[in-house]
Amino acid sequence: MTKPRKATRAGKKTSAGLASPPPSPPAKPARALPAPPASRTGAAKAAPAHAIKDPAMNPAILKPAVDSDDLAAASNPALGEDLALALLSRRDLAAEVLTALGKNGPLMKYRKVRLELVMHPRTPRHLSLPQIRYLYTFELMQVALAIPAPADVKKAAEDSLSARLESISSGERITLARRASGEVAAALLQDADPRIALAALDNPRLVEAHIVRELLRDKPAEALASLVCHHSKWSLRKDVRAALLRNGFTPLAFAIQLSQDFRTETLAELLRHSRLDARTREYLLQISRRRASRRASK
Repeated sequence: MTKPRKATRAGKKTSAGLASPPPSPPAKPARALPAPPASRTGAAKAAPAHAIKDPAMNPAILKPAVDSDDLAAASNPALGEDLALALLSRRDLAAEVLTALGKNGPLMKYRKVRLELVMHPRTPRHLSLPQIRYLYTFELMQVALAIPAPADVKKAAEDSLSARLESISSGERITLARRASGEVAAALLQDADPRIALAALDNPRLVEAHIVRELLRDKPAEALASLVCHHSKWSLRKDVRAALLRNGFTPLAFAIQLSQDFRTETLAELLRHSRLDARTREYLLQISRRRASRRASK
């Protein structure tokens, strides 16, 4: 009997005595490469209109189509207040529907409907601006603070409210000074009642430019400069301190303290346009020069 052939480590031997090559391992499947990310421009172009989250970027609602049902409901004299307010809560209403609501006489007797119509961002200006004169004081404040209301409508409400300040009670003026827009609070800084001006200084919508403008008026309120000097927030602002040196009613003690923040050349330029009396201006300049000479000697 013949002995079985032994398999070598490299492989089986052939009849010629050579070892056959070892079997090759199975090939691994090719790894799929990830798809390149789409550019933002391409994604925005490929996105459908209903997928755009920002309404201002959606061309489908820039000029909405007029819904015949909405137009018929807006023109109906029997439309109630609740249904009208529900209709006005939609920001995609067409201008024709809003015009029909404004021409609906029985409906415009409701003050809430009139207020919402004025604040709606799509209400035509020839319809919203004339309605401002019929709004109450705090309704005007609400329009001036409304986020969706157009800028020109807000400005018209602020102007109308500022024109009424002399005819309303002191309690209403204090409330307006605390809660109204920055322009209305700035107008209340000139109030003769110090309580109202102090409440206006604490208004969170008041900015530094408002105070500087009111301090530099031709005829500012006498108590305003003193109130600003004692205020813990506004008395530290450099532009406000410079405006106080140009105000004619700034107390002398505060004027001396304020002058220390400026170099002699800057102080001389400020006092050149100041309404302080000549003796006070010359005294402040002398103090500044002495201070500068002491610093130079050191």
